[in-house]
Amino acid sequence: MQLFKKLIPPDNWKLPVILALGVFTGLGIFSFHISNASSYLGDKPETCVNCHIMAPQYATWSHSSHREWAHCNDCHVPHGNIISKYYFKAKDGLRHASMFTLRLEPQVIYIREAGRKVVRQNCIRCHSELLTDSRLMNYNRNTNEFRRNRDCLECHRVTPHGRVNSLSSVPNARVPLPGPVAPGWLNNAIKAKNK
Repeated sequence: MQLFKKLIPPDNWKLPVILALGVFTGLGIFSFHISNASSYLGDKPETCVNCHIMAPQYATWSHSSHREWAHCNDCHVPHGNIISKYYFKAKDGLRHASMFTLRLEPQVIYIREAGRKVVRQNCIRCHSELLTDSRLMNYNRNTNEFRRNRDCLECHRVTPHGRVNSLSSVPNARVPLPGPVAPGWLNNAIKAKNK
């Protein structure tokens, strides 16, 4: 209780503190809304194109055979437990958000080492029978060990995204566009002002 009493500002500071807290709370809620942050809690692939730089990856995935079986998070997020899944999503998401906010995103994006490891684990999770099927292994035990220890992306680097170098790789790609980020009342006020 003593700690709570110490947090209460003196009477002459109460109004400025309340106003400052209101401004920061409002900015936080507005930032949450404008960034469409709640969409990142789910698994919809359309969420990935909230950032325009992901349009080529979305377009190439949507024309691949993986589209029928796997969404972005099926490959790019760990599936050990819910804590590791959301920790990885939050860590990656904060990195992406800060890069996009500061305009540091490259023209061509590449997966980082932590992401490569997660993708490899998920390839094995879904395709483990391909690593152990004796008919595919030509009955050679050495080949089996060789396949288990290699990175899937060594041979399958264009699965499922194809050769994506930039947006020019898929110039006619149709991707779902994110909705308007500004609230309707603000858009209406801007339109009324411009008339």
